[in-house]
Amino acid sequence: MLAKITIADYMTKNIMSVKKDTDALSAIKQLLSHKVTCAPVLDDTGKLVGMFSEKDCMKVVLSTTYNLGMSGKVEEFMSTEVLSVDANSSIVDLADKFQSSSIRSFPVFDDKRFVGIVSRTDVLRALVEI
Repeated sequence: MLAKITIADYMTKNIMSVKKDTDALSAIKQLLSHKVTCAPVLDDTGKLVGMFSEKDCMKVVLSTTYNLGMSGKVEEFMSTEVLSVDANSSIVDLADKFQSSSIRSFPVFDDKRFVGIVSRTDVLRALVEI
């Protein structure tokens, strides 16, 4: 039964996003206030251009320390090589992908359109709700 559940059934659709010209420290504060581990970075047309994750935030912290207080913009720290998943894929296949990866969340696409984010927590939620 779990094999028939799709990523779209458990992904987060209403997501917090940032722009690439957002101040990096401001973006970190947004992640913390929304209690999320990453945010998609969108351009002015809503196209995904990167991901800003906790790991990227650590780069900001180190850079700020070395540069005595100057943080920079999200685009200087974000990951641009983004792995994504298809909304109609199986949640079990996604669990396998998480098992073999250190990534904690994936952007979700439906027919080349960015539609949400799915995390390890979402996969666990699917498991306990069946």
